[in-house]
Amino acid sequence: MTFLGIDYGRSKLGLAIAYGSLAEPLVVLKSEELEKIKEIVKKEKVEKIIVGVSDGEMGKESRDFGLKLSQELGLPVDFQDENLSSIDAQRFAIEAGIKRSKRKALEDSYAAAVMLQNYLDNHS
Repeated sequence: MTFLGIDYGRSKLGLAIAYGSLAEPLVVLKSEELEKIKEIVKKEKVEKIIVGVSDGEMGKESRDFGLKLSQELGLPVDFQDENLSSIDAQRFAIEAGIKRSKRKALEDSYAAAVMLQNYLDNHS
């Protein structure tokens, strides 16, 4: 099964992909680039979308975004707690020796990969 993980933000979306049990960073998009998400879903044959949610107002926005995606794409959407995923992603990138400028540019997709991997680990 192919999963698309999304780290939702008001201005940026971090995307990660998993073709089985291992998540990997994919791309960072602007939040208004929903057509690009549709293209990725079609091209990668995504079967399920996992949207990271946090606490408070951002958590509500993330859930609303996920429900909208589910309706538009006709795909199941699950939600996964993303608290601390950005911190974990930064730590992993530093440990991997990725330069600061590249880490900053891809931070949201790394956070999406951490969140998606947590989902996969807990739902296998």
